[in-house]
Amino acid sequence: MDGELSGPRIEAVQSGSAGKHRGMLAGAWVALLFAILGFLVIYPVFTLLLGALTDTNPVVEGLSLVHLSIANFLIVLSNPNVGEALFNTLVACAGGTLVAVAIGLLFSWIVVRTNTPFKGLIAAASMLPLFAPPLVAGVAWSILGSPKTGLLNTLFKSAGLSWHVDLYTLSGLVFVFGIYYAPYVYMFTASALRNMDPSLEEAAEISGASALATLFSVTFPLIMPAIVSGMLLSFIVMLGIYGVPAVLGAPSNINVLTTYIFKLTNWSPPLYNTAAAVAIILMVVTGLLVFLQQKVLSGRSYTTVAGKAFRPRSLDLGGWRWLTFALGLIYLLVVVILPTLALIVAAFRRFMFIRDTAALFDMRQYSLMHFYSIFDNPLTLNSMYNAVEVGIITAIAGGALAFAIGYTIHRTRLPGRRSIDLVATVPVAIPGLVIGVAYLWAWIGIPGGLYGTIWILALAFIARFMPDTVKALSTSFLQIHRELEEAAWVCGKGTLATIGTIVLPLARPGVVASMTLLFVLAVRELGSSLFLYTSNTMVMSVLLLDYYEGGNVGKTAAFSLVQTVLLGVLIGGANWLSRGAAQGGVVRGIR
Repeated sequence: MDGELSGPRIEAVQSGSAGKHRGMLAGAWVALLFAILGFLVIYPVFTLLLGALTDTNPVVEGLSLVHLSIANFLIVLSNPNVGEALFNTLVACAGGTLVAVAIGLLFSWIVVRTNTPFKGLIAAASMLPLFAPPLVAGVAWSILGSPKTGLLNTLFKSAGLSWHVDLYTLSGLVFVFGIYYAPYVYMFTASALRNMDPSLEEAAEISGASALATLFSVTFPLIMPAIVSGMLLSFIVMLGIYGVPAVLGAPSNINVLTTYIFKLTNWSPPLYNTAAAVAIILMVVTGLLVFLQQKVLSGRSYTTVAGKAFRPRSLDLGGWRWLTFALGLIYLLVVVILPTLALIVAAFRRFMFIRDTAALFDMRQYSLMHFYSIFDNPLTLNSMYNAVEVGIITAIAGGALAFAIGYTIHRTRLPGRRSIDLVATVPVAIPGLVIGVAYLWAWIGIPGGLYGTIWILALAFIARFMPDTVKALSTSFLQIHRELEEAAWVCGKGTLATIGTIVLPLARPGVVASMTLLFVLAVRELGSSLFLYTSNTMVMSVLLLDYYEGGNVGKTAAFSLVQTVLLGVLIGGANWLSRGAAQGGVVRGIR
């Protein structure tokens, strides 16, 4: 009898031992992810808060718990310059958001719900501003809209018009913010309009409502979550932008919070503690907006997608469809063609003094001198190499971390996965410039640390864009049915083997797309780089700012074109890789 029972007892003991071993491994895995996130996010934010609560210099004294107080916050809040910068920030971002909502909502409706011709062209034009680095956009519009030497004012004067453009104003910031961040609103609202049941609008029209009344009483209210999401995301992104305010605001001494923080660290002596306090205030404002976005969207039900199939209807505009097409062309002209032409003129022209239209088209004034000049500078090639290097590191390490986090959140039932999701989402509420200040505080005072290396830039970029990468990967994970993994487990494969043979091949298109997105974002990032680079680790975005602050418009425009072309090549390559990965993933999925 004892012999008969000994087998099951041994199996039970072995099963219990295996279960305990798996539990220990799971706990170690969760602890490892928490440690990595703590290193990337929690520790820098903690040191930033500590810097705001002390009066020590991190460069000289390192981190210190001596003299903890809220004095820096009191100084900041009582400083009228900070109040002015906060007011300018809120006005520029609020105004820019209103413009972005108007443009994004209009073009999403034109593309999805009307019979406007060449809608594909309008849709592409609506997305193009996303690929322009903010600093390049600012430089281009400074060339166009400078009150004294702007190309638009020169053309107006030659045409005998009394019109005058001055973008070195708060309204100029609102305009540029609005036209360049409208794609965020477009993305959200276009998707919502495609998924909305048209029978709701048809019912309103049967009841006697006009097309315009239906639009404002049915269509727009039903996609309100998308409108609010795009609006708040646009506002949040604008809060953290440094490039546009630095170019358009500086000539008129218009400070926003991001430019004011940078000024504090460039004073002599640098006011690191004050900068940390202002950065905390900016982070709190951003965090409140993120919380508000979640609160607004969770407060009401906007269900419009039912079980039955439907096709989004197209409204017949008749002759008016050519007006909507003209609006799309005007947007393309204003956002893409005019700024690109301005950069080309400034980059190839010897001197930017242009008396009239005839002088503008005098080919003798054009040459390659500015391109020769920037490529004679050893920093140019060095910055391009550094940008690509940090982009590759960010893409590989950030992509691997995002895959690990996304898999843990969406494909496991491990305890603590919700907390991992929460910590990984924290950088959404931290503007890029604030992450740069936080990493400055975290590493500058530690001898032999990361400060001054290319790795600190990569780590800051990974933390900065982690929420975007995890969110991009989550769709791929959610599309994979769990029964595929279960079949692999039944066949005796372990977790790592299942990931390697099932999950990773099927999720490869999303993984490749996320890594290439990380690469492109890292190459164009400016805010996080401003406080972390050295002469040996300068990247392209920082060198572009250096050219602009040096006052040479020709060099600035030439290097802007170089950066734009490089980004265009990278984005094209990213699309090609993503398409190839998608085809490969489909083939493997079929097999």
